[in-house]
Amino acid sequence: MRNTAANRRNIVLVGPMGSGKSHVGRLLATRLGLAFVDVDARIEADAGMPIPAIFASEGEAGFRVRESRMLAGTLAQAGQVIATGGGAVLDAGNRTAMRTASKVVYLQVELQEQLRRLAGDTGRPLLDVADRAQRLAELQALREPLYREVANLLFDTAHQSPERVAEALAALIARDEEIHA
Repeated sequence: MRNTAANRRNIVLVGPMGSGKSHVGRLLATRLGLAFVDVDARIEADAGMPIPAIFASEGEAGFRVRESRMLAGTLAQAGQVIATGGGAVLDAGNRTAMRTASKVVYLQVELQEQLRRLAGDTGRPLLDVADRAQRLAELQALREPLYREVANLLFDTAHQSPERVAEALAALIARDEEIHA
């Protein structure tokens, strides 16, 4: 099978905040010769405002509507590495769409590594709380079963550089494509 975007399904990255979906996604797309799409960035561009402003004006429910619409539009095209927001799996329709149009990779990360990676990040409305560790643990407890439900592949990002994660994922995906060619 030739390694071209025209004959490849999407690769969707799911996982919690700080797991590396955007950073690894860019690197993985480059390695695989695919387009990279960050769903959150597209939502911001479409709305003309950053995600915290969307949350402030429309609430989380309004943001999730935008997220589902943007994800559906993105999944309608093939040959992309797509970084989703951490909560994209909350919607059953999103999970079905991801499984149907994509290979889904769950990027896992430990709580302490999440806290380290997100230490200076003030652009995440769901982390605008006094106890970030507690909030991240609560989100993980809610979302973990959904990440596992939708994923074709689980990959731990906690103790590797984004470059190493992208390299290893590219190799796994290439092997899988050879097997299914």
